[in-house]
Amino acid sequence: MKVYKPEWRCTFNVNEGAEESASWKERVAWRLRGFADKLDGGGRTLKIDCNVTPEVSREDMDICLGKGFEVTQGLLTQFAHQAACEHVMRDAKSELFEEERE
Repeated sequence: MKVYKPEWRCTFNVNEGAEESASWKERVAWRLRGFADKLDGGGRTLKIDCNVTPEVSREDMDICLGKGFEVTQGLLTQFAHQAACEHVMRDAKSELFEEERE
């Protein structure tokens, strides 16, 4: 009886800038991205390298990335809510936070 063994590979890298070992082309590309961020008035440029074997469709990859960013937005919203509550508590009940100042 033949045993079938599925094989796959997925690498996912997110970069916010050129690494020290980057080629001159990559360094120029990151400078252009930084310049574009300044022109846009903020934001954050990320480069996503995703290699999947066997290949999945671009649509499936886009769906996965979109869902990941939805989760990220939810988490950031929770952190912002917590920070806002802490800010209000520090203002309204500063005596609760006096030990941290010492």
